[in-house]
Amino acid sequence: MQEHHLFEYAVIRVVPRVEREEFVNVGVVLFCQSQRFLKALYCVDEKKLAAFSPTMDLAEIESYLHAFARICDGGLPGGAIGALPVASRFRWLTATRSSVVQASKVHPGYCKSPDETLEKLFAALVL
Repeated sequence: MQEHHLFEYAVIRVVPRVEREEFVNVGVVLFCQSQRFLKALYCVDEKKLAAFSPTMDLAEIESYLHAFARICDGGLPGGAIGALPVASRFRWLTATRSSVVQASKVHPGYCKSPDETLEKLFAALVL
């Protein structure tokens, strides 16, 4: 019987005008402590984002999301935050902030495979 692992995830959102609190889901970040797993998947749907906010700088959004993924990967490419322990990186990424790229509230669950669960959540919540 395969073991189930506690995981936490948040949806990554683009919020073009923070004061309006409108957003588009663009990714998912998933953390599983027991597997030392932290990974983000994202997709910049240029048509959807341009329709939502025509003046948004899509290259800038892409660079923010790429930085998000580098922090998940850890190490030097993730900068100072990338040097933190896995759990600290997840908490930093999902902290409440008023910026154009935000994370939803954190949601828990159990899974057999963090990678497979991340793919399923990404398909259900973003694609």
